[in-house]
Amino acid sequence: MDMQHGDLDRILFFEHARKTAEATYAKNPLDADNLTRWGGALLELSQFQSVAESKKMIQDAISKLEEALLVNPKKHDTLWCLANAHTSHAFLTPEQDEAKGYFDKAAFYFQQAVDEDPGNDLYRKSLEVAAKAPELHMEIHKHGLAQQAMGAAGPSTSSGSKTSTKKKKSSDLKYDIFGWIILAVGIVAWVGFAKSHLPPPPPPP
Repeated sequence: MDMQHGDLDRILFFEHARKTAEATYAKNPLDADNLTRWGGALLELSQFQSVAESKKMIQDAISKLEEALLVNPKKHDTLWCLANAHTSHAFLTPEQDEAKGYFDKAAFYFQQAVDEDPGNDLYRKSLEVAAKAPELHMEIHKHGLAQQAMGAAGPSTSSGSKTSTKKKKSSDLKYDIFGWIILAVGIVAWVGFAKSHLPPPPPPP
């Protein structure tokens, strides 16, 4: 896949966010905001990896987000990020039953995020889309498009131009799958990262 300039900027930004979160964690392992930013950055970076590396990075993101929830179980942006991580993992899993487990977890965490922040349109929209995700997953894997979209060698077609069009389509499909997940997580991580440079609010009395 050709690395576009915007992609490179995002990689650099989230790599910086990841390193900053790692350094902050060393000083304060119980900072739920920091753990959420770390998980969000890993989730963003996972889309630029091979399938195996991507899964590994998503698992790492899940463990950071779960750690954040141990500190603050009602943190809605963490719940929402965790739901996205499970959704991403499900799409990278060809086995229907295994993927369903991840989709179920995603729906559970999306619902919790909505419960904690009912006025949040993004959370509500994510919950709606999550209900359709297993169907989309089945469609994608039935046609073998996922393997092509994720860069694995698919069966070659008779004409070269046909193959490149197919590749282009499947690469677009990959962005469709991850688009709403990744962009939204990116926004949350970006906002969180910006907030982390503001002075902390005064402690409650």
